[in-house]
Amino acid sequence: MRTLVVVLTAVVALAMAAPAGATVFFKSPSGNIGCALSARWGARCDIKAHAWKAPAKPKWCDVDWGGGLEVGRRGNGHVVCAGDTVFGGKRVLGYRKSLRRGRFECTTYRNGVRCVNSRTTHGFKLARRKATWF
Repeated sequence: MRTLVVVLTAVVALAMAAPAGATVFFKSPSGNIGCALSARWGARCDIKAHAWKAPAKPKWCDVDWGGGLEVGRRGNGHVVCAGDTVFGGKRVLGYRKSLRRGRFECTTYRNGVRCVNSRTTHGFKLARRKATWF
């Protein structure tokens, strides 16, 4: 009985530490891609080193352009215009593992990270060699 109480206590503590609606930060096993995932606003991943070229920076973007991709509640995935980063999460999401928050899900692969809004099927795939958004 004591073992059951310890296990249940650990499960409750883990659930309270990361509520289903909370933003979760993670990185790829290589450490080259860092992401944030939230049921409220979507998924964003930034990349440190890449060989692809971002589209031309739009005039409305007055901070960093092309350092990552994101997908929100509406619309296609797109290039990030941001003066911040989502790097910094200590959690490593192993290859072929997924995290889900609400309608958003991200999966890591050896060749990048793919995040999708399951309701719209829009999202992105971010990798060292190539970036796509849909």
